[in-house]
Amino acid sequence: MIIFIISLISGIISGMGIGGGTILIPALIIFLNVKQQIAQSTNLLIFIPTAIVALYTHIKQGNIEKNVLKTLIIFGIIGSIIGSILAVSLGSSLLKKMFGVFLLFMGAYEIYLSRKEKAHRQS
Repeated sequence: MIIFIISLISGIISGMGIGGGTILIPALIIFLNVKQQIAQSTNLLIFIPTAIVALYTHIKQGNIEKNVLKTLIIFGIIGSIIGSILAVSLGSSLLKKMFGVFLLFMGAYEIYLSRKEKAHRQS
């Protein structure tokens, strides 16, 4: 049952374009007790079909910025090569800490943006 819930929530978040891995990776580690590398590689596999479905919907809605797409794809591939080499080279504990710092940074950034937007609306 827990896998169903994790998958559903992760899929919803992924479909929204937010990144289902932010839910899936910690959930796999916490609830299923898997190593960080396993959780991250599992996330990558799950990302493929969910991204295809979400991408189809977003393309139909015209939500793709086509003029930057080529650059994003090329450098995204380069970055994924570097990142995957790092992920298999680093220990699970360090990788988990790095992921946690990333999530904290992203959370803080989102809070900052929402406060900035709120202040802008009030002025």
